[in-house]
Amino acid sequence: MASCFNHSWQLSASSLTARAGCTQDIGRIASKHAKVTVSQRSLQTPGREKQTVTTPQTNDMNNMMNHVNESEGVKTEAEEMDTDQDGNNCHDATEPQTAVINGVVKPPEDKDEEMEEDESRAEATFRFVVENFSKLEESVLSPPCMVRNLPWKIMAMPRKNQADRAKSFGFFLQCNGESESTSWSCQASAELRMLKWDAEAEPLKRHIQHLFYHKENDWGFSHFIAWQEVLDPANGYIKDDKIILEVQVTADAPHGVSWDSKKHTGYVGLKNQGATCYMNSLLQTLFFTNKLRRAVYLMPTESDDSTRSVPLALQRVFYELQFSDKPVGTKKLTRSFGWETLDSFMQHDVQELCRVLVDNMESKMKGTCVEGTIPKLFEGKMLSYIKCKHVDYDSKREETFFDIQLNVKGKKNVMESFKEYCTVETLDGDNKYDAGEYGLQESEKGVVFLTFPPVLHLHLMRFMYDPVTDANIKINDRFEFPERLVLDDFLQKKEKTSATYLLHAVLVHSGDNHGGHYVVYINPKGDGKWCKFDDDVVSRCTKSEAVDHNFGGQEDDLTVRHCTNAYMLVYIRESELSEILEPVSEKDIPDSLTARLNEERKLEALKRKERTEAHLYMNVHALTEDNFCGHQGNDLYDPEKVNYRNFKVKKNLTLEEFMQILAENLKYPVKQIRPWPFHCRQNQTFRPTVLDLEADLNRQICDLSEQENPWIIFVETLPPESGLQALPPFDKDSDVLLFLKMYDPRTKSISYVGHLYVPISAKANELVPQLNRKAGFPLSTQLLLYEEVKPNLIEKLGDLSLPMEKLLDELMDGDIIVFQREEEDLTQFPLPTPKEYF
Repeated sequence: MASCFNHSWQLSASSLTARAGCTQDIGRIASKHAKVTVSQRSLQTPGREKQTVTTPQTNDMNNMMNHVNESEGVKTEAEEMDTDQDGNNCHDATEPQTAVINGVVKPPEDKDEEMEEDESRAEATFRFVVENFSKLEESVLSPPCMVRNLPWKIMAMPRKNQADRAKSFGFFLQCNGESESTSWSCQASAELRMLKWDAEAEPLKRHIQHLFYHKENDWGFSHFIAWQEVLDPANGYIKDDKIILEVQVTADAPHGVSWDSKKHTGYVGLKNQGATCYMNSLLQTLFFTNKLRRAVYLMPTESDDSTRSVPLALQRVFYELQFSDKPVGTKKLTRSFGWETLDSFMQHDVQELCRVLVDNMESKMKGTCVEGTIPKLFEGKMLSYIKCKHVDYDSKREETFFDIQLNVKGKKNVMESFKEYCTVETLDGDNKYDAGEYGLQESEKGVVFLTFPPVLHLHLMRFMYDPVTDANIKINDRFEFPERLVLDDFLQKKEKTSATYLLHAVLVHSGDNHGGHYVVYINPKGDGKWCKFDDDVVSRCTKSEAVDHNFGGQEDDLTVRHCTNAYMLVYIRESELSEILEPVSEKDIPDSLTARLNEERKLEALKRKERTEAHLYMNVHALTEDNFCGHQGNDLYDPEKVNYRNFKVKKNLTLEEFMQILAENLKYPVKQIRPWPFHCRQNQTFRPTVLDLEADLNRQICDLSEQENPWIIFVETLPPESGLQALPPFDKDSDVLLFLKMYDPRTKSISYVGHLYVPISAKANELVPQLNRKAGFPLSTQLLLYEEVKPNLIEKLGDLSLPMEKLLDELMDGDIIVFQREEEDLTQFPLPTPKEYF
C-alpha cells in the first residue's frame, strides 16, 4: 500500500486507460483546460449531522493519481447550473453549527479549539448544491469560500472512463484558481463529501491532502462515484435532480502571497536562507523564552564588531522579531559564527546550533548583571552511579545537562523513554565492575535525576544509525508527548516545587534523513493558544495541529502529512511559567542597544533605497593636480593608487548643475574651475580631453560621459598666486592643453610641474622660459624636450623652432611634455634621459 501511495500520484492522463476498472480515482484536474461554469446563485442547502462514514482507506490509497482532464464529450458551450439563492454557506469548520435537513434541526457539534471566523481562518466547511444534475455536461464551480486569504471552490464534473466508457462523477477542490501568480503555494487537507438528503443517512466521503500551487491548483477524485449510483434514488444522493456537495478544508498559511503574519498572529517569521529552517525554528523557540530574551538584550555589546559578534547578531534578530512588521533576515547571524555556505548549514543540526548559541550567550554574560542566566534556565543535574551488590563500594559522578536525548524507537511516549533512561542495568558475568581492591563485582549501574531545569529541552532521537543499511535513517514511529508532563518520579528526592511541566514548543521535521522541512509550533503565552512558525509565515493553529498531529506513525491518516513528527520538545516548569514568560517591553532593552540597532536599520534602509535607485545615479571620479604630484610612471596618475574624490550624482544633472556641486565641494567659485574628462586613446594612454563649456553647459552629464560609469575627470583650478579672478579662456580650436613633467637624471625621478594652455601655432622654443619658471631654473637655462607618446615610447623633440602643431605628431589636448636640463656629459648618469628612465 505504501508503494502505491508513493508512485500513483505521478500517473498521467494516459495512465487512466490502464485503470479502466477503477471507479474511484484521486487526482487533479487542470482547470485551465476544462470548460467551467460558475454558478452565480447561492447555496443555502440542507445540512446534515457530523457523523459520517468513510470509503475504506485502502481504496483511497490505491486509487490516487495525478490527473489531467481527458474526459470526452465536453461541449464547447457550458450549460448554466443553478443553485439555491442564499450564499455559499461557507462557515468555519470549528464553529458550532445547526444543521437543517428537511426541516429537522440537529444540535451543533463543538470542537476543542475555536478560531476567529474571518478570511484568514485555517479551517472552513462549505457546501454546493448542483441542480439539474442529470443534465450536467460541463465542469461547474461553486462560489468561493475564503480560507487563509485564498479562494477555495468545489469543482464538479461528469467523467467518462476511456476504457469501458462508463460515466462517473468527478469531485475536486480548487484553490486560488483564477490567480495568474506562479509563486504561491498552500498545503491543505480536506474531506470531500457527497451528502444524502436523509438526515440520518451516512454520506460518502473521501480524504485528500495536497500542496496546491499554480500548476496543480485543484485536487480530488476523477471517479468519486459512478454516475448511475448518484442517479439511483434508492441511494439517497439525488432529490429533485439536485445533489449536495460539501468540503471541509484545513489549510496551512500560504507562501508566496500577501500573508500578514503580524496582523493575523501578532508575530513575524524568519526568512529562510535556503537550508536554515531548522535554525529558524530554534531561534523562534529561544526568542519566546522571554526571560532569556530579556537577558540577551542586557549582554554588553557596545564595543563588539557588528559583523563578527554572535551575541550582537542575536540581539539584532530578537529586536527585529519583537518590533518588525515583516519577516526578519538571519544572514548577519550566520555570518557571525562563520557559516557562509550551504554546506555549513548541512553539516550541523539543531542540537549543535543550540549549543553554539548557548555557549556564546553564556560567555558574553559572564561578569555582567545577567551572569548565570543560561544555567539558571536550562541546566539540570543528574547522578550517574555504579553500586556493588555484595560489598560496600559504589562510584558516583554528578553531571550537568542542558538537554536530554530520549529514545523513540520502541517507545510509546515520553514517560516510557524517561523510564528507559533511568533503567538500572545489572553488571554481571563477563561484564562485572572492577571495584579496585574488591576485584570484579556484580553491580547495578544507573542514572537518577537530581534537579530538572526551569526550561527543559527534550531531543527525540528520530535520526539514528542503522547498522543493517550502514546509513542514518529517520524513525517515524508514533511517539506521544503530553501537554502537561510530571517528572517527580524520576528525581532522587522531591524538589521544593513539583517537577510538573507545560508544553511550550514543538519543533517538527517533515521528510526523511536526507532532507525535508522544519517548522515549530509555539504556545507563546503558555495559555494553550498555539501558533505555527514556518520560516517567514506565522499562523494561528489548533492544539491538535500543534501536538496530536506531530506524534508520528500516522501514515494511514491523510489528514496528517507523511513523515511529519516532532524531534524536539520544550517544556517550562509550571511553577515558574509566569516568571519565564513575563512579557518583554521596550523598557527592558538598554537605550544604547536600541539606538545602535535603530541606526543600523536607518543605514540599511538608506542602502536599500540607494540600490533601488542606483539606475538613476552615476559616479564621477574627480582628480586635481595634487593627485598627479609624485607619480613616477606613464600618464598622469596610477589608477591603482590614486584617491579619487567621488561624487554620486543623478544622471540627468546638467553640466552647469554638476559644476556647481564641484565648486561647493572644492570651495572654489565656478569661474575658477574647469572639468576635463579623461579619455582612453587608441595608443593605450589615458589623458584629459576638452569639454566645450559654452555648448555643453546645459547637456546632461550622462550624455557627456557617453554612459561611462564611473566618469573620470580632471578638475583644473585657478592657482591662488595667479592674482586672477577666473581661469583664462581656452579656445578649443586654436589652443592645446599640455601637461609638464621634469626629469632629473641625478635622482632618476620624475616631477610633475603643472600644465599650460599653448597656442598650436606657438614655437616650442617659446615654451622654454615658462618651463624654466615652473621648474625653478634660471629663465635662460637650456632644456631638452621630449614627448611622452605612450607606454615605453618617449620621443625627443628636434627642431624647437617649429610650431607645436608640426613638431608633435597628432597634437592633442592632454599631451605630455617631459623636459630636463641640458648638460655637457649626460653619459655619466645610469639613466641619462627620460627615454632610458621609461
